[in-house]
Amino acid sequence: MENSSTAQPIEPNSQQQEAHSDVTSTLRQNEQQKALSGVIARIRESLDIETIFKITVTEVRQLLKSDRVAVFRFYPDLAWEGEFIYEDVATEWESALAAKLRDHCFAEDFAALYQQGRIKAIADIYQVNASDCYIQILERFQVRANITAPLIKGKDLWGLLCIHQCSSPRQWEASEIEFVQLIAEHLGVALQQADYLEQVKLQSAELAQAKAREKAAQWQRTIAITIEKIRQSLDLENIFQTTTGELRQLLNADRVAIYRFNADWSGEFVFESVAEGWISLIHEQLQRPELKDNVSECSAKDLAKPPVADTYLQDTEGGSFSRCEVYRVCNDIYNSGFSNCYIKILEIYQARAYAIVAIYHGQKLWGLLAVYQNAKSRDWQKDEVYLLTQVGTQLGVALQQAEFIQQMQTQAAEISKAAQRQRALANTVEKIRQSLDIEAIFKTTTQEVCRLLQVERVAIYRFYPDWSGEFVADSIVDGWTPMVKSQPLTEGVFVQGKQPGKYPRNEAFVPISQGDKLWGLLVAYQNSQPRYWQDEEINLLAQVGAQLGVGLQQAELLKQTQRQKEELTQTLKELQYTQSQLIQSEKMAGLGQLVAGVAHEINNPINFIYGNITYVTEHTENLFKLLRLYQKQSPKATGEIQNQVAALDLDFISDDLPKILNSIKMGAERISQLVLSLRIFSRLDEAGIKSVDLHEGIDSTLLILQHRLQPEANSLAIEVVKQYGELPPVVCYAAQMNQVFMNILNNAIDALENSQKAAKIIDNPKIWIRTEVISGDTILICIADNGCGIPEIKRSRIFEPFFTTKQPGQGTGLGLSISYQIIVEKHGGNIKCVSEPGKGCEFWIEIPIKRTI
Repeated sequence: MENSSTAQPIEPNSQQQEAHSDVTSTLRQNEQQKALSGVIARIRESLDIETIFKITVTEVRQLLKSDRVAVFRFYPDLAWEGEFIYEDVATEWESALAAKLRDHCFAEDFAALYQQGRIKAIADIYQVNASDCYIQILERFQVRANITAPLIKGKDLWGLLCIHQCSSPRQWEASEIEFVQLIAEHLGVALQQADYLEQVKLQSAELAQAKAREKAAQWQRTIAITIEKIRQSLDLENIFQTTTGELRQLLNADRVAIYRFNADWSGEFVFESVAEGWISLIHEQLQRPELKDNVSECSAKDLAKPPVADTYLQDTEGGSFSRCEVYRVCNDIYNSGFSNCYIKILEIYQARAYAIVAIYHGQKLWGLLAVYQNAKSRDWQKDEVYLLTQVGTQLGVALQQAEFIQQMQTQAAEISKAAQRQRALANTVEKIRQSLDIEAIFKTTTQEVCRLLQVERVAIYRFYPDWSGEFVADSIVDGWTPMVKSQPLTEGVFVQGKQPGKYPRNEAFVPISQGDKLWGLLVAYQNSQPRYWQDEEINLLAQVGAQLGVGLQQAELLKQTQRQKEELTQTLKELQYTQSQLIQSEKMAGLGQLVAGVAHEINNPINFIYGNITYVTEHTENLFKLLRLYQKQSPKATGEIQNQVAALDLDFISDDLPKILNSIKMGAERISQLVLSLRIFSRLDEAGIKSVDLHEGIDSTLLILQHRLQPEANSLAIEVVKQYGELPPVVCYAAQMNQVFMNILNNAIDALENSQKAAKIIDNPKIWIRTEVISGDTILICIADNGCGIPEIKRSRIFEPFFTTKQPGQGTGLGLSISYQIIVEKHGGNIKCVSEPGKGCEFWIEIPIKRTI
């Protein structure tokens, strides 16, 4: 522009203005890109939707230099009514928070467009063709220009991201509109992520509640079972051994021990159950006699003077425990004000925390039941202390019942405990989130980062508890060797916040955190030459590392859910088996009672018949003698007598009546034998352990099954071949052994009958029963048949609960399972099946002559 004045400033030419505009635009775009990256990073790293929205509205307003940035949320099912819930507004303008709005024009003018993801930008509300109701709403919030972007959660329009210019109209640039749209899209992702997290938390809470209820029920069952075991036995050694072992497992403690006082208040450990890796106090006190002395003067003797002062008793205001339920709880021996001598003894015990219950014999303190936590301090729970007091009381009752059984020898049971849980990952970036397979996640992550950063290697390094570790996954370009196990790491770059400058390193790594714990490292390598890592590259690597941490937590939660599902499934199977076993036991008990009752009812009349048959025979013979004497003295009888003799056929009666009486006698003897066999089989009076003749049990079982051995229509009789050896009396549960014989013989008869029904002709169906003494102290009983045999695939499962080869409704599948339990668990013996298809089947039963378990 020309001007005659010489004092005019020099105007920049158009090229300079255009260059300056390009630079300004580029700088603004860079700032927008950094802000967008920051929002994305917060969405990936944070699980708090409120924090994400608050920081986002602040940064967006500062970047766009607008007067207000706000988030508007629609109320569900209220016809597009809603309110502003987050905003950042300049001080000279009014706040829009908590202002409830209902735009009657929204559904008609804007709802469909926003639901499609469209964004609306207005440079001046008075220069556009907008409805009056819409203009009034904008004027209410002093808006002159605005950008409105939809917030989409899934497929639903959740709300709006609103950019307000209140001071004047504003011509929005395309980059600004695009920036707002990208911010809105990523906020929609954050909404979906927060919704998913809330669902996961709800499921976790429900699982935790179910687990807590199950744990409480388990405590009650455990207390009842433990007390019942103590009451059922008078053997103190068995009581103490069982109690210490079960308590240590139940409380997950390092040691459970029983300490007995002497008259001078010295004492010794007489029983303990100790975890692997800790010394045995019973053995240690033999090497260090000072352990038996002076314990009372330090602390333990104070338990003889109830009540004692301890933190737990104070917290519960004295509780409701009696004299015999005195206890002491210590969460940390170094923070309990103990004397030095007592701490020294506890350090020898390797104890860091303990719970001790007094064991009283009547009114006298007999000893202590102690539970030790050695590795670390422990906050003892109320239900744990209650369990200990109950067990301590019952141990005192057991002492009174058993009196003082002489000093017991210690048996230390070391129970291995280890259950390492593997951690898994869930997604990192969109592709990673599509899988819950940890190896697939690692593989996808390393490949994607390697491609995005254009590096030669990306690896994932995992730490062990001792801070050693190994590479668990890597992605490499051609020509480089995969990571070897335990390869050391060189010093790299940890990024905390924003740091200016470039990093001249050939590697960069960021932490992978699982919750608050450092799990491992995500490492990127440039092996061929040095590389100057840019801030954007480090930020990208850090975002992936953070997402891997979230993925690890999600994978671990899924694994816990699956494990809990498996545990519930296993518990259901065990309950079903227990129920079926109880039903089977009730059936056998009912059968035994029925058999015993029938035998008793038959026995009385048979004894009467059998006892009087001799007298009847004698009286009959005497009558016949008398009759013959009459015939001799009066050979010529009257006509009436002769007619009666002829009518009765007196000669036949005199010949047949003795035979009838003899048959009655034989029948009575047979019934007596049957009654005896029934009584032997039922053995209701011998439910416990007793020395018996096993041959009697086998014979009685065969007698009961005699009807199945006889021939039926279209079948042959089954021959039983007995090959009995000389067996001594065997100490066993007689009734249960008879149940085993019944189950196996029934199966043998079924096999032979099924063979004939299947048209597999067996000319001479047989069952062999062989007995002998082996190894001097073991009885062998073999029961074999010449049926079709059992295939290997079925024979390997024959003792499993509920497994059966019979048709539905013909068997429970528990007979052989119960037989296995009786032989192996009840008698400490062994049972096995030997069979080949077409060659019959043979069961070998081995039981000790004297029961050892």
